[in-house]
Amino acid sequence: MEQSKFDKLCELTAGDYQAFLYDCDGTLADNMAAHTESYVDAAKEHNVIFDPAIIDELAGWPIANVVEEINTRYNCSLVPAEFKVRKAAIFADRYLEEIKPVTHVVDHLKANAGKKRIAVVSGGDTAAIERTLEVLGIRELVEVLVCAGDTERGKPYPDPFLRAAELLGVEPGKCLVFEDGRPGVQAAEAAGMHWVRVDQLKFG
Repeated sequence: MEQSKFDKLCELTAGDYQAFLYDCDGTLADNMAAHTESYVDAAKEHNVIFDPAIIDELAGWPIANVVEEINTRYNCSLVPAEFKVRKAAIFADRYLEEIKPVTHVVDHLKANAGKKRIAVVSGGDTAAIERTLEVLGIRELVEVLVCAGDTERGKPYPDPFLRAAELLGVEPGKCLVFEDGRPGVQAAEAAGMHWVRVDQLKFG
């Protein structure tokens, strides 16, 4: 019988860790397609068309930084602060309440709540991440939440993960990060933390 994703994830995370730090979008929430669509919809309102693959490529980046990168690559002039507000509104109106869990990751968080310190570290806006966790039924299990704007630099810099470790009172080397994108992995490595790619069930 094939090992379940949950069992494999538990096997990968059996080390002597004191805290588990989870990304949200694409890691706990199966919502990356919805986030991509909300980027695309918001950009279309300004007659800007871009390759949606850029959203997966930059997974974990704060929205404003993604918009700046779109401007650079596509020679356009979207206003990051305004775009961020509109994109958030589209996501909330059309997609947020229908979010589904990445089941093996949400189950892993639930199984470890109370045993490990739990944080969610996301490049998303606090309000959207708070509501996402509520929809998934796990908000009350999360001790610390670090979102866009809570640190001067976002992923792929280590600042968000280091801030979460500081707030939890846990040494970075005792934290394990759960991610679904390369920028998040880079941030974890820069913070001196081990990581798991939940989409690949790979440890690093």
